Amino acid sequence: MDWNKFLPILKMLPQATWETVFMTLASAFFACLMGFPLGAFLYYASPVGLNPQGLLYNALSRIVNLFRSLPFIILMILLIPLTRLIIRTSIGPTAVIIPLSIAAAPFVARIAEAALSEVDSGVLVAARAMGSTNIQIIRKVLIPEAMPALISGLALSIINLIGYSAMAGAIGGGGLGDLAIRYGYYRFRTDVTIAAVIIILILVEIVQLAGTAVSRSLLSKR
Repeated sequence: MDWNKFLPILKMLPQATWETVFMTLASAFFACLMGFPLGAFLYYASPVGLNPQGLLYNALSRIVNLFRSLPFIILMILLIPLTRLIIRTSIGPTAVIIPLSIAAAPFVARIAEAALSEVDSGVLVAARAMGSTNIQIIRKVLIPEAMPALISGLALSIINLIGYSAMAGAIGGGGLGDLAIRYGYYRFRTDVTIAAVIIILILVEIVQLAGTAVSRSLLSKR
């Protein structure tokens, strides 16, 4: 390895890492704002939910599946007009937050729906027997009971977002993906690509360990 050529790239790694962390956390926040309420409503209207509404559930479920099935690169390109309308640009870490959030929201919704569906039905029966309303059951029973599964699912969503943010580098999204493509792939610098991949793997491992630790801590307090 030619260290004289690698050192300038090495100095760019902290900034690229920060951009990836920023994109991931910001998009995870907005994806949760959109996905968790949608997931709760999907459970609420599902056949096993608190108020089954088959027609509405099927329609929403198909829309969620449609967005989940779209490859992220294609979705990002389709959302360029919306991104430009909101951010005034379609490139850079801030602009990527829009498509990242929209891409992750359906996954968060499905995770929330599945986590709520796994809550023991006996707990719901007891809550109803005490006169709780559906909203109270969701807020005070379902969400606390499903919190360990929700945290695990959130960690998985953040890991997916790290991968999506790397793909966003292909069209000027910034971050480690952009660094790997512009300075690694285009310039035939395998060492740069490997360095970016190693940092991405470290970020993934940190998120996985943190998610597992929080989930286990919540389970142990039950």
